[in-house]
Amino acid sequence: MSLPHSVRLVEVGPRDGLQNEKQPISVADKVRLTDDLTAAGLSYVEVGSFVSPKWVPQMAGSAEVFAGIQRKPGVTYAALAPNMRGLEAALEARVEEVAVFAAASEAFSQKNINCSIAESLERFVPLMEAAKAANVRVRGYVSCVLGCPYDGEVDAAQVASVARELYAMGCYEVSLGDTIGTGTAGQTRHLINVVGREVPRHLLAGHFHDTYGQALANVYASLLEGIAVFDSSVAGLGGCPYAKGATGNVATEDVLYLLQGLGIETGVDMDKLIDAGARICEVLGKANGSRVARARLANR
Repeated sequence: MSLPHSVRLVEVGPRDGLQNEKQPISVADKVRLTDDLTAAGLSYVEVGSFVSPKWVPQMAGSAEVFAGIQRKPGVTYAALAPNMRGLEAALEARVEEVAVFAAASEAFSQKNINCSIAESLERFVPLMEAAKAANVRVRGYVSCVLGCPYDGEVDAAQVASVARELYAMGCYEVSLGDTIGTGTAGQTRHLINVVGREVPRHLLAGHFHDTYGQALANVYASLLEGIAVFDSSVAGLGGCPYAKGATGNVATEDVLYLLQGLGIETGVDMDKLIDAGARICEVLGKANGSRVARARLANR
């Protein structure tokens, strides 16, 4: 299969990237990060999450962030809304698109959201109906697609089953998440082959964490399988509060460098993206997780 001509990058830094940080992050800094990312040319940014601050303290203030950002035409500003209460809050904040998530592993589902996979999917039915009525698109995430911190290996057929359910209930796109970053290129290609029988490949996205240093290899393997949408996080921010040892998402800068080297169009400006990552790392007082950013910043 030939490589895609263009790729859509789904920037998850403001949500998936920041949710695992220990120190509080101000609404102003979250607004600045979102605006910096869209100024760099990213057309899809997951801005926040409408979940209980008791569970994810860093996502408190998402409504204020949505109120403060400079909305640019042609940019999708999305949020995670895992239940009806979350969806209602998202609609109030004028969110145009929401995401829901289910796990491909029973143990992870129980640890993460205290219910079985089947129960989690059932909970989404009224949410999907309400979102449709409000003309809000819903994107689906499947976590632990290439391994689970509790169950170990995850059967690709199980991932396909969950992805099919999300697609059938109305998710316009399903993102396959290697939550603990253990997947390899061969496993990734096999997974896409299996899931692609249930959900059309052009409606699938890749979401790779870099715990084992395999994220870019998995992005390339996915490109070879015709996947043209990837979730990534500026400066490699992130992790998973429920997966011990899981490091950040693959860095947007590193994915962009790979895509540019392959002649694949994204519409993203590398210099502005690096600036956005450097600024938020300064705010967080942490090292930049992007190798491309570190190399470029050292040469400036």
